[in-house]
Formats: sequence, C-alpha cells, structure tokens
Amino acid sequence: MTPYVDLGELSGLSQKEAERRLEEEGYNELPSEKPRGILAIVLGVIREPMFLLLLGGGGVYLLVGDSQEALILLSFVFVIMGITLYQERRTERTLEALRDLSSPRALVIREGEARRIAGREVVRGDIVVLYEGDRVPADGILLSSKAGGEGSEMERAGGEGTPFVYSSTLVVRGNGVAEMRAIGAETEIGKIGTAIRSLDSEKTGLQVQTERLVRSIALVGLLLFLIVVFTYGATRGNWLDGLLAGIALAMAMLPEEFPVVLTVFLVLGAWRISQQQVLTRNAPAVETLGAATVLCTDKTGTLTLNRMTVKTLFANGQLYDVDFDLGQVLPESFHQIVEFSILASQIDPFDPMEKAFKVLGEHVLAATEHLHADWMLEREYPLSERLLALSRVWQSPSGGDYIIAAKGAPEAIADLCHFSDAQERDLARHISALANEGLRVLAVAEAQFRPEKLPLEQHDFAFEFLGLIGLIDPVRPTVRQAVQECYDAGIRVIMITGDYPGTARSVAEYIGLAPRDEIITGPELEKIDDRSLQERIKTACIFARTVPEQKLRLVKALKANGEVVAMTGDGVNDAPAMKAADIGVAMGKRGTDVAREASSLVLLDDDFSSIVHAVRLGRRIYDNIKKAMGYILAIHVPIAGMTLLPVLLHWPLILLPIHIAFLELIIDPVSSIVFEAEPADPNVMRRAPRNPREPLFTRQQLSMSLFQGLVILSIVMLVYTGATALGQNENQARTMAFTTLVIANLCLVLSNRSWTDTVAASIRRSNRALWYVFGGAIVILAGALYVPALQGIFLFTSLSTAAIIASVVAGLSSLPVLDASKLILTRYEKL
Repeated sequence: MTPYVDLGELSGLSQKEAERRLEEEGYNELPSEKPRGILAIVLGVIREPMFLLLLGGGGVYLLVGDSQEALILLSFVFVIMGITLYQERRTERTLEALRDLSSPRALVIREGEARRIAGREVVRGDIVVLYEGDRVPADGILLSSKAGGEGSEMERAGGEGTPFVYSSTLVVRGNGVAEMRAIGAETEIGKIGTAIRSLDSEKTGLQVQTERLVRSIALVGLLLFLIVVFTYGATRGNWLDGLLAGIALAMAMLPEEFPVVLTVFLVLGAWRISQQQVLTRNAPAVETLGAATVLCTDKTGTLTLNRMTVKTLFANGQLYDVDFDLGQVLPESFHQIVEFSILASQIDPFDPMEKAFKVLGEHVLAATEHLHADWMLEREYPLSERLLALSRVWQSPSGGDYIIAAKGAPEAIADLCHFSDAQERDLARHISALANEGLRVLAVAEAQFRPEKLPLEQHDFAFEFLGLIGLIDPVRPTVRQAVQECYDAGIRVIMITGDYPGTARSVAEYIGLAPRDEIITGPELEKIDDRSLQERIKTACIFARTVPEQKLRLVKALKANGEVVAMTGDGVNDAPAMKAADIGVAMGKRGTDVAREASSLVLLDDDFSSIVHAVRLGRRIYDNIKKAMGYILAIHVPIAGMTLLPVLLHWPLILLPIHIAFLELIIDPVSSIVFEAEPADPNVMRRAPRNPREPLFTRQQLSMSLFQGLVILSIVMLVYTGATALGQNENQARTMAFTTLVIANLCLVLSNRSWTDTVAASIRRSNRALWYVFGGAIVILAGALYVPALQGIFLFTSLSTAAIIASVVAGLSSLPVLDASKLILTRYEKL
C-alpha cells in the first residue's frame, strides 16, 4: 500500500515550463564519460596486433621492392578501421539507449497531477514525491515529510535537523515532498564529478574465458611464427620471405574476432532484451539468463494485472457480490464497510486496491452521507513489520470526536479488534471461502477517539470490526502460455505471495502452475529448519502468506540445491533476496529504486511473460556467441594450415598476408554481425537449461570446430595438390585453392547457423545480414579472379570454366560433411 503524503495545494510546474527548462538547462545527469571519438578509435586500432602485423607485412613488401603490394596491404588497415568504427558507434548508441532506460524513476507533480518520469528528465523547480526506497533524483529542499507514528521527519542523507535532500541518496524510512533546487552537475554529487557507470565495465565469465583462450592461441601463434621464420630462412636462405610467411601465419592464428564478438553480442543482446520490456543492468545477466532453472515470482502485478476490482463484501454476517453492470443498489448494511475502506485510503489513491475502494464508493455511495470530502486528516499510522494494518485519523468540520479508519490483513485487523479464539476461527472460515474463489482479502475496522493527545500505537484505539472485502485481480492473459513455456524449457516456476493459500491455489490452477497440492505458508516457513526446507522446496512451488524477508531463505535453499535462481521483487525488503539470487528481477513500474539497484534485470512492464521472453533471448544470445566462436576457431584452422604446411613441405607459399586480410573482411562481419542477428533455434525453449559452469568450448564442441576446420583444410589442400599434379602453375593452383577456401568458408557459415537443424531447415529462417555478407564476399572474390589489376595483387591468374566449376564444387562438397559432423555431435551430447 502506498503511504500517505500531504500535497496540500501544490500543483508543480506546468509541462510546458518543464520542457523549457529541460531544453535550457539540460538533462539531470551526472558528468559521464564521453563516447570515443574517431581519433581514439584509430589509436585503438593502431595498438591492435592485427594492425601491427599488417604494418609489418607492408614493411617487408617495401623492403623487397613491391610497393604496390605494400600499399594494397596497408589499405586494408583503413577497411578494418571502418569496420571497427561501425561496431564502436553501434555499441555506443546501444549503451546510450540502455543508460536512458536505466535512469531511476521519479514521481513528480506537474499541473496538479502525479506523473512517473525518468529521473534524468527532472528539472529545477520540480515538486518530487519521495517514498521509502526511492533514490532522490536531484538536490532539493523538503516541503513536508512523515516517518510514521511519531510524526517525525523522514530519515535522509542531509542529517538530523536539516530540510535538504541530496541527489543519489536513498530514502530509508518515511515519505515526503521536496522541491528540486539543483540538477545534474550542479548537485553536490555532480560537483564531485562522479561518472556514470557504463554497462560494459564488468568482465563477464565469458570474457574471462575468452581472454584465456586468446592468450593461449596467441602464445602458440608466436611460437609457430618463430619456427616458420627460422625454418624458412634456414632452409631456403630467404629471411625476408620467411618473415612474410611468419607474419601470414601469425595473422592466420590470431583470433582477434573473439573479444569483438563478446562485446558486440553482450551489448546488443542487452538492447534486444530491452525491446522485450526487460532492462539488463549488467552484462553477466545476459549469460546467466540461459542457465536459469527456477523463476521465483510475486503474484500481484507480475502474474496479475494489478488492476483491483471489489468483487465481494462481507459485513454483519452477510455476503454481497458486487456487479456494477446489474445496476445494483448497495444495501444499507454494507455502506459502512465501503465508507471506512475509503477513509483508510489516500484521498487521491495510487495503490490499485485503494483505487478499487474509491471506484466502488463513487458508484454506490454517491448520493449518501458516507463520502467525506470535507473531513481533515489528522494523522496516519503506517504499516509495520509487526502489524500489517494502517490507520488514518480524521476529524469532521464540526470538530467532534476523531474518527479512525483501519484496513489491512484480516489477522492484523482481528488483532486490533482483540478477537477471541472463537471469533478468529469464525473469521478464518469466511476468509477461506473468499480466498478459495481467488480473491484477495482485506479487513476493515473503525474506532472513535475524543479530542486529546493521540496515542502512539494503533492498539490503543478501541476498534470495531466492520467486515471483509474480497478483490479480484485478473491474471495477465499471457501468463499461462509463459508458464507452460518455462516447463517445456526445464524451468520451474515458484509463486511467492502474501495472499491466502486459497487465493494462491486458485491463481495457480488458472495459470497451470503445478503441483498445486503442496502449499507452504509463511508461519510454516518460520518453523522449518534449513535442511528440511531444501527438501520440501524441491517439489513445493506455492508459498503463501509470506513476508518479503522470507524470500532470502527461499533463495538460499534453492541455491543450496544447485538451482540457478531468478527472483522478482519490488520493495526495500526484497533487495537482499534479489541480490542473493543469480538473477534479481525488479519491477520497473511499481518497484523502488533500492529494488532496481539490487537487481540484474528490470521489468519495464512488470509482466511475468517478459521474463520468459528474456530467458528465450538469453538462450539465443548465448547460442549465437558459441556459434560465432565455433566458426572463428574452425575457419582459422584451414587458414593457418595453408600457411604452415607449405613451409614445412617446402612448397611455394599459398597464402600471403594480403589473402588473409581479404579473408578477415569476410570473417569479421560474419562473426560479429551475421551470427548476432541469427534467429533462435526452434528448440531453444524445449531443452534443459545449460550448466552455468560449463566452459565456452566443451571438449565435444572444441573437437567439432577442429574437425570442421580440418575437413576444409583437407579439401583445399586436395584441390591445390590436384591442380599441381594436373600441370597447373603456382598461381593457377593458388587461385583454385583460394576460391575453394572462400566457398567452403561460406558453407561453414551456413552449417553453423544451427547446431540442431540441417542447412536445408535453417536456411528457411530469415537473416538479412547473412545474404549481404555473402553477396559482398562473392563480388570481391569475382573481382580478385577477373579484374587484371587485382589478379596481380593477389598473385592470381585467370582460370578456365572447368577449373572454376571444380573449385566451387570442391568448396560446396564440404557442406554435407560439415552438416553431418554437427548433427553427430548434437546426438552424442544428448546421449
């Protein structure tokens, strides 16, 4: 329930004035790191090993007097810079969009209405309503505040006795209203110059694994570089050609695409997930999503629409079903419970339950004396951990006795009314009847008090029980399908709610949650030891009448069982459980900033099905990373082999640095653009979650990539040796081998688009980037084969039609072998 905040006559800025100030003074943001400019990107490329190798190769060509070859080779530097610039700008724009989404929310008063906006859009002069758990969006001065029963000011970073609140501090207790006096860089924290933390600042497990792999391959490459240079120079007496061969091998061995793939995939993955109304606050969540085995979710607002409607009233021992469509006239005996439910709520309610009470009152009490717009609110007793009920103290214009209205959990209201055991048993029977219909149940009570010093606690009033209100909150229409999708994907769904077991069971039945026969309540949870809880939570999926603090025990029990846990939450007390979970999921609409900052993901629409969409995307992203990595490793095998084998076998060099630079123009966009855009495999949500401790390359997957690379290497070398045996000269054999390699490379891409489907099946799935890259590769290859100037640069020669057909057919012959190898691996891993 939303706490009461007295807005008085405050109307705030007009929207037009707020827009003017936003345009003149800028966004409410702290000083942040500027995006890298073109010069910084160029300097970054210069420091890359591939650039240094290209530079070295160009230098060697200059030494041997081949200036044209040197210039062409060095021109590839600018092409690589262009690709890097495109990727960098694409990543930066995505990060900027994610930063906008991750801006804390702020509740401002504009033109007399409360509006929830991004914190970066708060302007100087805005009136901001602050609740417990909110992050203060800017520096301001408090206009009013409440902490609860004692009426003291809310706790704030400004310290005792000061009326100021400061940007980026948290409201730890109470609520209030503040006028913002300074924003952005003009705030106290802005003057310190704190920079915004970008999403790519934290290294993920994948990045750590990749760095190790790159270092290992680079060391092997360095060793082979030295061996090639020494062997070539010592056996052939030409040290410059040996250095050129060594540089070509180093370029072939260097897996420079690995880090690029990770950066692009994780950042764009976070952006893709945000399109499904889920904000990724840190990159590791993108990895972990695909490994989630349990989704723990709240009921209200996540599984349901959080649009409450009063369905049933129980008062004076009678039940009454509310239905506005029938034009009902509410019997007099039910007027008082509706009257006091409204008095126990805010005047202009924000909470869905309080809105439902107000709507009901407007329909059934409009022509009665039970609505009190002219009464004065004197005090509020808020909810507490010890008592889940709140009371509001009113005084009529006549100045008579205080009227106290209370609402809350039925047990709490029964406690305030000092029910006997018999009364509690009778009440429990009526509560169960309502809860079993899937209704959320609240109780209402009233009291009177003579005008004197108000007591410190609600218990000091003599409350009279008025009855129960049953509210219906429709289940989101997408939830049932989302739950079934989780089950198909091997993911358990656990519902945690503060509602009664009957209400929880009814919702569980509607959404297909199973099993429904085992429900653990909060009081039961208190009595269960940790070891017993670990056993029971293996099968129990419904937890009712729980409090937020118990979520942490549930997370610990699940993790002790080896589960990868996603936990939703929206309040301050949910933060520890969300932080302890593998994936904390905060509510974007109704969640506090404390919950958002403890989370890995933020549901911008508070919808459970959005979590499932995010899991599907997380699996797709991880799959595509592995596909790209497998492709990169596989294609580097034939490139390295064609560079190394001629040196060891005393053949003429087949691949030179310029050929490898050409191949990089295909490999780079394929690995970082084509595979990133690859749609999810059809079975992505019909398989068990992956093991989060599984390495990027399992032994089987590493074997597959090496096997695929060796298949292509064998075919290309067979073409080269066959061409030589048939009397083709060195350049003709090189041309045929290179053509075969390019075609086989494209076949490798087609095969690795899916590790579970054949090429014939996967090719039906659209990937526009694939055909752009393929088209570009074919055009450039045709130019190298048929444009005389390029022929000379690549040391190619014109081929007969038969030779071209033979090369293409040889390259295409790799496709069935590649396809069969991946399907065999998939079946082996299943076994």
